[in-house]
Amino acid sequence: MEIHDAIERADREGFTREPPKTLKGQIGFLLKQLGSAKAVATELGVTADSVNRYRRGARKHARADVAAKIDDAVRTRWQPLVRKRRQRQAATMGGITVETRARFGYKAGPLSTDDGRFRRLTVHLPPAYAHRLFNARDTGASDQQMREIIAEGFKEIYFQDGGGRAMGLSDVEINDIDYLDLDY
Repeated sequence: MEIHDAIERADREGFTREPPKTLKGQIGFLLKQLGSAKAVATELGVTADSVNRYRRGARKHARADVAAKIDDAVRTRWQPLVRKRRQRQAATMGGITVETRARFGYKAGPLSTDDGRFRRLTVHLPPAYAHRLFNARDTGASDQQMREIIAEGFKEIYFQDGGGRAMGLSDVEINDIDYLDLDY
């Protein structure tokens, strides 16, 4: 889920307005999005009565774990049009910048090694990779499938320098991700 989480963090950095901060405001937003107290309760793992108490203001504060779920649910649904616009721009014009510290393994010709080593890389990938990455996420691709898209981009842009070197390099793998951040 590292790559999915990194896309979500990058989306949140582009918000044009802050999401509601009060418990009552957050619950009101979720009720508009999901339609009923029962649906919100199911999403949060609480009872519909609790949701209604939050909505009315009878409870001013939720338990810490529930408050975190509420905040996450609100931020996940906040400004979907802004998210889509930024993703569309990245997939058509801007591309995506990937910053990571991970173990990269690779396969090349004879006498080369596939023993990976940790590298810290910041690489700007062209729009085609952003498009593939967003499509993969939207269609429910696994984290491993999204890693393969990023690894392919790293192979082409960083390791082979757009076709200028390491032409015998056949595969690049990303393993043991320490951190991964995206920007677009």
